[in-house]
Amino acid sequence: MVELKTDASMDAMAEAGRVVGRALTAVREHAAVGVSLLELDEVARGVLREAGAGSPFLGYRPSFAPTPFPAVICASVNDAIVHGVPDGYRLRDGDLVSIDCGARLGGWAGDSAVSFVVGRARPEDLRLVETAERALAAGIGAAVVGNRIGDIAHAVGTVCRAAGYGIPEGFGGHGIGRRMHEDPPVPNEGRPGRGLPLRHGMVLAIEPMLIGGGTDGYHEAPDGWTLRTNDGSRAAHAEHTVAVTDAGPRVLTTR
Repeated sequence: MVELKTDASMDAMAEAGRVVGRALTAVREHAAVGVSLLELDEVARGVLREAGAGSPFLGYRPSFAPTPFPAVICASVNDAIVHGVPDGYRLRDGDLVSIDCGARLGGWAGDSAVSFVVGRARPEDLRLVETAERALAAGIGAAVVGNRIGDIAHAVGTVCRAAGYGIPEGFGGHGIGRRMHEDPPVPNEGRPGRGLPLRHGMVLAIEPMLIGGGTDGYHEAPDGWTLRTNDGSRAAHAEHTVAVTDAGPRVLTTR
């Protein structure tokens, strides 16, 4: 069931979204060669704590997970696509890092992700990150009243495929509101004009995930959370929480 949010509810979600944006900005500023993923998680925890916000990630345990998630960010490095568990790994020059973060404030959730390179970047990594951002922008642009979920999926997938990148099947965006994951699912590839009609008050987390090697294959790491590319190529992830409104798409996780 899809819950349509009131304008006041969307404003409240924007408050949670701003906290997410501040956390991602702080993590990105702190990320440097030699910094551990656990340190980055602590930076995000500090931002949430200062805002009086909770984490929808910490303790989250979907049906596939062997253990509750132990952190407030997902930190996915190089060939990790999503759901990377922060640990003692220290960032190295040229690492491609994807950080996904959520916040819960006043009973509402926000969810966003960003990818970036630490230190000296390879041109192919910069292109991968830039394409993820363009795919996200295309998906947001399609999130308008009168379109359908398939239009968002098609917009995202078209950018990814045109650049020669793979898309992990079965993983994509989702509805969001009082819970981090709500209906409807928002695939990263699909046919335009298909799926649920978009209406004022729908709030969606749109999140392209790109595999740099061009194949779609991935596997689950031994931790039961992290998804890694089968071909060992690098991956990028971008995400915003977006409200569908009569005035056009409204990004709620500004940063």
